[in-house]
Amino acid sequence: MENKKVWFVTGASKGLGLTLVKKLLSKGYDVAATSRNVEDLSKAVGSFSNFLPLSVDLMSEESVEKAVGQTISKFGQLDFVVNNAGYGMLGALEELSDQESRQNFDVNVFGSLNVIRKVLPQMRKQQSGHIFNISSIGGFSGNFPGFGIYCATKFAVAGFTESLAAEVKPLGIKATVVEPGYFRTSFLNPDSLAVPKNPIDAYKEVRDSQAAHQNDINNQQPGDPEKASDVIISVAESNNAPLHLFLGPDAYELANAKIADVQRDMESWKALATATNFS
Repeated sequence: MENKKVWFVTGASKGLGLTLVKKLLSKGYDVAATSRNVEDLSKAVGSFSNFLPLSVDLMSEESVEKAVGQTISKFGQLDFVVNNAGYGMLGALEELSDQESRQNFDVNVFGSLNVIRKVLPQMRKQQSGHIFNISSIGGFSGNFPGFGIYCATKFAVAGFTESLAAEVKPLGIKATVVEPGYFRTSFLNPDSLAVPKNPIDAYKEVRDSQAAHQNDINNQQPGDPEKASDVIISVAESNNAPLHLFLGPDAYELANAKIADVQRDMESWKALATATNFS
């Protein structure tokens, strides 16, 4: 079985990225995938003629550009891009240093922007393509104590995806922001969830959240990454792809609660807040 479409997936050595890559290969798609450690990636995925494992530093535009070039050289085109690489950060805003906060933005936000800049020339040339940016329900609702910086990075992903979709639509290119709830991946493992170097005892709710995520929620998440991958592939194959793709009943529940909260605040203050134009 062969699918002539080409996928480029970042952060593919574990988690949702790895599950998606395996699923795509089983369906016969050509797949280029990136990781900081190409040996880990190759070992996790296995050997396939339609698979191109790439060692990429997403913080380096040169490294990203080289990987995109290798993908086009091998497969001849580039149809679907999944900006999946990223990591969690759990700490109160006061606790996290400037360096810790900026590093989370570098990977979760600027790494994806580097990829977008380097894949769009090929997609513009083709006048086709679809970019999936993996955000989180935490990129739509920030009501999670201790996840302020992480949520901020994912809100940024959602925001630039909305603008991207408007910018590239006339060029025949699509963009979708994926906003999953809790899925049973390695996301909450110590190597994927950073915590503050200098915690502050006063933030009991944050410590409780940290303990819950590391000890109770980890490996008990309700979402199946295999099914999440199936949904992403279905969206890619659809002619009616959404701009916002919420994944999981928990994501839907939290999104609906956020929408209701916003509508309630708007209505409560509407009379005063809309009486602001020049008379």
